[in-house]
Amino acid sequence: MKEKKEHGDMPANELRKFGYESIDWLVDYLENIDSYPVLPRINPGDITAQLPESPPEYGEDMGRILEDFRNIIIPGVTHWNHPAFMSYFSITGSGPGILGELLCAGLNVNAMLWKTCPSSTELEQTVMEWLRKLVGLPGDFWGISYDTASVSTMHAIAAAREMVPGLDARQKGLSSSGMRLRLYISDQTHSSVEKSAIVLGIGLDGVRKIPSDAEFRMDTRLLEAAIKEDLEQGWTPFCVVATVGTTSTTSIDPVDRIADICKKHNLWLHVDAAYGGLGAVLPEMKWVFDGCDKADSLVTNPHKWLFTPQEFSAFFCRHKDVLKQAFSLVPEYLKTEQDQVALNYMDYGIQLGRKMRALKMWFILRYFGTRGIQSRIRQFVEWAGELAGWIDDHPEFIRIAPVPFTTLCFRAVPEGIDFPGDRNMALDEFNEKLIGAVNNTGKVYLSHTRLNGRLVIHLALGNLRTERRHIEQAWEILNLELVRLKEEML
Repeated sequence: MKEKKEHGDMPANELRKFGYESIDWLVDYLENIDSYPVLPRINPGDITAQLPESPPEYGEDMGRILEDFRNIIIPGVTHWNHPAFMSYFSITGSGPGILGELLCAGLNVNAMLWKTCPSSTELEQTVMEWLRKLVGLPGDFWGISYDTASVSTMHAIAAAREMVPGLDARQKGLSSSGMRLRLYISDQTHSSVEKSAIVLGIGLDGVRKIPSDAEFRMDTRLLEAAIKEDLEQGWTPFCVVATVGTTSTTSIDPVDRIADICKKHNLWLHVDAAYGGLGAVLPEMKWVFDGCDKADSLVTNPHKWLFTPQEFSAFFCRHKDVLKQAFSLVPEYLKTEQDQVALNYMDYGIQLGRKMRALKMWFILRYFGTRGIQSRIRQFVEWAGELAGWIDDHPEFIRIAPVPFTTLCFRAVPEGIDFPGDRNMALDEFNEKLIGAVNNTGKVYLSHTRLNGRLVIHLALGNLRTERRHIEQAWEILNLELVRLKEEML
């Protein structure tokens, strides 16, 4: 193997050659992504077995590295950009977003301070304002980007903790006060909220789950009763997390009523709108944000509905000073002469190093424009409504939850089969087999969840490359596999 020179970066001519080659491959990949199975047909350990146990002693040719990428890595990739990826929440790395990510990597700035990259800081301020206006939040919400909603929510809860009277958690920790903090969520809330409670010292015992109603929304009567009960028992309620677009069903908590309860008891209200929040981009769906103008903080994820490559989470807070109070810690070497007049994003979170994350978002917002974004999201909402109609009209499928956005939860209930034993458990097994059979075709990828203890099929639309034919194909495969499984049991 030819030994490379010992100093310096890849020569410019190589970067240009292999850069063009990589972009050409990526464009072909996206153009022909339908030809790939959505899920890789491999077993655990198959990729590892093809990789050397140790790094090479001498540098290798970039052409060979790219060849191994195509021949070893790609066969083990789950293709989230595939138009038939309908599992979890469909996401898309769009063209302008990909170009923004490429240039971000090339610039490789650390935007911890305004001074370390003025363009990054001021571009992010602008992009966050654009996003705030796009979804219709009031002007007193200030924005910052984090990587994911999980991290955004952790920052919200940390700020809420900072607001608790008589608690100096920042300096003395939680144990010094003797308080038992209580955080309220619903039984449909994302698990990241409980992880935040673990990290922030609140503990799982400090999280109280409020049962949801028949439409999987937080029951506000039970919330208020729980707060009163906890106060009587010596707990210190401090925060409620409401959800606009729950993970399993995309249900919308009654945020307006929850906000009134929070105001009455002086609790911080954080809204997890990671998925559903971008529905408010549509004028006809502004109702999904009813009551969110009363929240203390809110998160929504452009890397879900807004065609943005992972990772970009937009966090909005109307108490910027409290967020800074919770996290700002400035050693001497990070002090600059602009600190009194410039924004330093490192003061508003756990991260010191920050990439130029807003660049890709800026590209996307400019390339598609408000009207282009609205028309694309509107199309998926319409398709989801149409698919919900197909499910409702089918004698052997039943829809389990409302469809406010573009995610459908439904269950197969095959006719003519006498299941032995517990019918519900047998139906769980049947639906699990049905999902597996559909996914094994390689033509579509679905996931599952559990609602009221029962396993249901979870199908999400929203990939920018999805066309109506992909939805029709998924529905056809579901029906064919349903018939095939029934025939095997008869």
